[in-house]
Amino acid sequence: MRLAGPLRIVALVVSVGLTWILVSILLGGPGSGFPRIQQLFTSPESSVTAAPRARKYKCGLPQPCPEEHLAFRVVSGAANVIGPKICLEDKMLMSSVKDNVGRGLNIALVNDVNDLLKFIRPLHEGTLVFVASYDDPATKMNEETRKLFSELGSRNAKELAFRDSWVFVGAKGVQNKSPFEQHVKNSKHTNKYEGWPEALEMEGCIPRRSTAS
Repeated sequence: MRLAGPLRIVALVVSVGLTWILVSILLGGPGSGFPRIQQLFTSPESSVTAAPRARKYKCGLPQPCPEEHLAFRVVSGAANVIGPKICLEDKMLMSSVKDNVGRGLNIALVNDVNDLLKFIRPLHEGTLVFVASYDDPATKMNEETRKLFSELGSRNAKELAFRDSWVFVGAKGVQNKSPFEQHVKNSKHTNKYEGWPEALEMEGCIPRRSTAS
């Protein structure tokens, strides 16, 4: 029974010592400013600064268009699987999601040469024409169709062949060739897909048609 007093003193000393060691570990030592205990209450998510997301503008463009310009993006179809897309001023005009695209030349879902000519011939001066190929843009094109696209500003319409990829933005009454055109020929040596070249994507800003006052 006489040992109870000394044992209590020893237990108290051990307890105080262990408490001091624990506090020192949590506080990180003298002058450390509580770094370790702060780590216990700081989540990994809050300690990492999220990188700012790149801002996207109309039709997903990386920069806004100047005033009096129209933002656009035209994407050709990929092989005969993924349909094309045509976006103008942040409005998706044609896409697989809208279910208004088809194989051939996507202007207004026209893939018949006679309907195509009826569609293009009466265009008013200054009308913008957006074209995205899907699967095969050329098989049903005749000389008159190619000539009409050339008059809309195309450099490549006369050369389009079976299963080429082609995106084009032109206008009725343009004096020069359009700067908005891309063309990749179907070639078994360079095709990205079996039997088809890679899909094309083109974006930019088109000046609005100036109207006489």
